[in-house]
Amino acid sequence: MSSASINPTVRRRRLGAELRRLREQKGMTAEDVAQQLLVSQSKISRLENGRRSISQRDVRDLCTVYGVVEDAMVEGLMTMARESRQRGWWHAFGDLPYSVYIGLEQEAAKIMIYESLLLPGLLQTREYAAAVVAGIQPDRDLEAVQRRVEVRMQRQERIHGEDPIDLWSVIDEAALQRVVGNPEVMREQLEHLAALCELPHINIQVLPFRSGAHPGMTGAFSILEFPESADTAVVYLEGVTSDLYLEKEPDVRRYTGLYEHLRASALSTAESRALILDKAKEHSP
Repeated sequence: MSSASINPTVRRRRLGAELRRLREQKGMTAEDVAQQLLVSQSKISRLENGRRSISQRDVRDLCTVYGVVEDAMVEGLMTMARESRQRGWWHAFGDLPYSVYIGLEQEAAKIMIYESLLLPGLLQTREYAAAVVAGIQPDRDLEAVQRRVEVRMQRQERIHGEDPIDLWSVIDEAALQRVVGNPEVMREQLEHLAALCELPHINIQVLPFRSGAHPGMTGAFSILEFPESADTAVVYLEGVTSDLYLEKEPDVRRYTGLYEHLRASALSTAESRALILDKAKEHSP
């Protein structure tokens, strides 16, 4: 992947990780740095985890605190800060609460998704997506709903583009049973899902009701892995008012283990496709 192709979200993550490394190399805590710069400790944490844009002034101040004097290193970090403030294509659609996730999704090599109540956004038809967005956010006007749907459709380039992502999806049977939109919308969505099962880079498994209690009952989650070893995997948990990103190795390992349990409890890909088609037939006129 060329430097020019790296999107702003990933640049912020890499810059934040480098700043964290410099702080730890100096033997300082985030609180120590915050006190020296007269800023909040939370600001330092947000800069290091890539959730906040990093200005060149922030980089300069941090380099001073960490004793970084090599001109080449300072200039490299300043360049990363400047480029990390660029805007991805999704920003043209307004303020999206999950814009960080989209940025990570754009660069991921593999995504493992578990959904319990609805089908994953990357696998949705336009009509199903519109019904989902309107149902989840009933206070939004039609134009706002359409913008969200268009973003979702453009995100699907990650599975239909020239360099498709390796996508694994475990879907609870409840998501197949819930009629979203109307029976016709649901039938077309399920037929679309069955067709996606045929693609070599997409693996879809259904977790049947008969599996009983399972680790995914605590809620949906996604695990994103990246092609560059410098970019650690991320667990994404979507919330109503805020999202949670877990990047510490024990957390990622824990969720990866949970995901393997879900896959083991789910139907095979062939059995899942057959069940999906059976559910689609239930909505035939």
